[in-house]
Amino acid sequence: MLVAVAAYAATEYLGYRARQAAPSEVDTIAAEPGAEVGAGDGATIVFRNTAQGAGYGQVASVPLGDPAGVRTLAPVACDRIDSTGSARLCLSIDRGVVTTFTATLYDGQWRPQQSWPLPGVPSRTRFSGDGALVAFSAFITGESYATVGFSIATTIVALPGAAPAEAVNLEDFAFSVGGQPVTSADRNFWGVTFAAGDTFYATGASAGRTWLVRGDLKTRTLVAIRENAECPSLSPDGTTVAYKTRIEGTPPGQWSIAVLELATGRQTVLPEQRSVDDQLEWLDDSTVLYGLPRTDAAGDSDVWSVAANGTQAPVLLIEHAWSPAVLWP
Repeated sequence: MLVAVAAYAATEYLGYRARQAAPSEVDTIAAEPGAEVGAGDGATIVFRNTAQGAGYGQVASVPLGDPAGVRTLAPVACDRIDSTGSARLCLSIDRGVVTTFTATLYDGQWRPQQSWPLPGVPSRTRFSGDGALVAFSAFITGESYATVGFSIATTIVALPGAAPAEAVNLEDFAFSVGGQPVTSADRNFWGVTFAAGDTFYATGASAGRTWLVRGDLKTRTLVAIRENAECPSLSPDGTTVAYKTRIEGTPPGQWSIAVLELATGRQTVLPEQRSVDDQLEWLDDSTVLYGLPRTDAAGDSDVWSVAANGTQAPVLLIEHAWSPAVLWP
């Protein structure tokens, strides 16, 4: 078993290095030393660059008004990224013969501030709207949500000056469904998205079922509010949650995008026919972004956008990109 794991890690490392070896297939420039990637006069999108060649895996940014333009590369590689105007949280796979996994907090100039070891493959990360809190998830066993019996750990950390002062693990929260406590050992929580104050939303799972849950940092509680919802993302105005959901009759591992109006409980399934295994990002209150792997290139993906009202077909926004974060000035 150990030989097989080592061989897999070595193969992944060699593949990763090979994707970085050639000249980049897109136009890039290096960020000026000390410059804030994503800073500028207008809105920008920060993401993981998946274009083959030099700069593969590094954090990049483009102006929102020119998503196909030259991308600015940060001096940091991440497998999952979220960003505010002054902080970045990078989930990384440190590839080698012995592969390790790390969550690293950087300031606006990409100076490391703090890091946490991850128990396995990075999954999701999100900042709160005010930048005071950050959450990150990583698999403990398995490598995707399609893996039977996967286990995942999710941590919420208060940044300096915020409360709670310590990192909290969602496994320590009380979880209830329909007013009944769920205490089974197979509980899993992931995909945090923050609301105002102590409130957040996440995915809760147990016994093969998933729920959209509302969490409270103060009371350390998680309450299921809707079944069959994963990897939620709250709109900037706090009225709507986007998530992936399984539509009855579709194959296992097939996820559709849906949005839920919190005030009315009305769900709208969006017209994306491909399976979306991602935590969506809101471009604004009416548009969501998400990543889709490319079927013709290993390790490559694109960022797409779709209207949240379900009236328009998806649009390719950024080629060779993953894990978008929208920064407004």
